[in-house]
Amino acid sequence: MVKLSVAIADSNALPSAFVVFRGFEASIHKAAQMGYEGVELALKHPDKVDAEQLAVWLSRARMEVSCISTGQVYAALGLSFTDADPARRAELQRIYTKLIDLASEFGQMVNIGRIRGQIGAKSRDEAEELFIEMARELCAYGAARGVTLLLEPANRYELDFVNNVEEGVALLDKVGMENLRLMPDLFHMNIEDITIAGELAKYKDQMAYIHFADSNRRAPGQGHIDFEGILDTLRRVGYDGWIAVEILPTPDPDTAARQAIEYLDPLIKKYYAS
Repeated sequence: MVKLSVAIADSNALPSAFVVFRGFEASIHKAAQMGYEGVELALKHPDKVDAEQLAVWLSRARMEVSCISTGQVYAALGLSFTDADPARRAELQRIYTKLIDLASEFGQMVNIGRIRGQIGAKSRDEAEELFIEMARELCAYGAARGVTLLLEPANRYELDFVNNVEEGVALLDKVGMENLRLMPDLFHMNIEDITIAGELAKYKDQMAYIHFADSNRRAPGQGHIDFEGILDTLRRVGYDGWIAVEILPTPDPDTAARQAIEYLDPLIKKYYAS
């Protein structure tokens, strides 16, 4: 049975953070009250949350951390896997290893979304080499701590490097580390991939986590993505990991989070009941 989580951040997160709720303690409690089973933590630095306090909040709410996301490390600090500057690469590695340390206690997964960076003025081969070097080092660190890294393709309007699922899988193969897996995001797939359900079925063995949002990045059910077909496909191919709701807090955070779970929960029960 898949489990639902919702993306949250600390109260001082950038306005550009793709999260529904802000303020960790209140967000965990609110998500639990709505029926979510976990929260995805959007962090720009591991010191933005106290691990002991986090454990208490999660225990009280009977919640889990599904994943730690890293988009703010890129957005707020400008650090990325494809940066060629040695000092900036060292700083990224320092922060990311600490996020892996945190994930070893909470969720065992850390994403690589926007933090992978851009190709920019470099050649694609140069960007790939920089990414592969960093990914292998961090995957080795994560493997020793039971942590999986998740590569999330993102659409061309946000990044120029790894836009669709096929490109993501090709890069996974080049990195060649068992604990680097695929993290499809339906919002991005709706823009970039030939099909959504078809690509999920084709690359089922590489997937370890999925972001759900509708075609307009609002809550599932507020756009035109065929969630019934997608959930039917996920059940048929045996996916049983997390589904994380990463949506715009529109028209407001509470309404968006409630719309998402009220739409998805019956569908998950329908397709995963048998």
